[in-house]
Amino acid sequence: MSTAVAVGDLLRGWRQRRRISQLDLAGDAEISTRHLSFIETGRSTPSRAVILRLAEQLDVPLRARNTLLTAAGYAPVFAERPLDDPALALARQAIDRLLAAHEPFPAIAVDRHWTLVTGNRAATQLMTVADAALLQPPVNVLRLSLHPRGLAPRIENLHEWRGHVMGRLRRQVEVSADPVLAELLTELSDLTFPGTAHEPAVHDYGGVLVPLRLVADGGVLSFFSTTTIFGTPVDITLSEIALESFFPADAATAQALRRAAGEH
Repeated sequence: MSTAVAVGDLLRGWRQRRRISQLDLAGDAEISTRHLSFIETGRSTPSRAVILRLAEQLDVPLRARNTLLTAAGYAPVFAERPLDDPALALARQAIDRLLAAHEPFPAIAVDRHWTLVTGNRAATQLMTVADAALLQPPVNVLRLSLHPRGLAPRIENLHEWRGHVMGRLRRQVEVSADPVLAELLTELSDLTFPGTAHEPAVHDYGGVLVPLRLVADGGVLSFFSTTTIFGTPVDITLSEIALESFFPADAATAQALRRAAGEH
């Protein structure tokens, strides 16, 4: 018995996930609503160009675009190379340079499942407080952040930070339908933190960001983070890499990190 999913069903799933009507999607993709309806119900087989156009309008990840093409009987068009492939050498150099340039502040590169690809020295040093088992590759940075044997006992505003992380992960599951992320969400939701969460006094960051406040030997290190992705990747691996850069949220944190790195 075949378990293959028809391309029309897949496209309808992505359209509904994006909360876009047939009328709007058809207009954006420059096809008729009737044609889109026939595609979704299996009465019409879309051309490769139409599939790619619909996928572009629906912001379907490159990996899933290959799945759409395969479901319609076409060959995949997006390559997936390991990050150490010579074809991705320039991209890997860019990642390494960005992470190094962010010193003495922590920065990491992760894949679509929040698996650590690489990190700079500052990030590695912050991770060393976690249980060694959580630091064995592959390292999932969300698990590392929220696990009771990870960074959780060191996070001063754990309740606040956990809410931010879980909300972000929940949105990713909703827009990607990725089963690995869904399993991770369930796992992290079931974690308990007996005797570890201790919320600090309210810190005013203008209501525009959620800081990560780590308790270190010399005091509390406070960070806010930004995410960087490659702008126009056509390789699956590269499209799924994100750089998470952590910036000091106060002068004391900046000074402490520069002092730890031997800077003046």
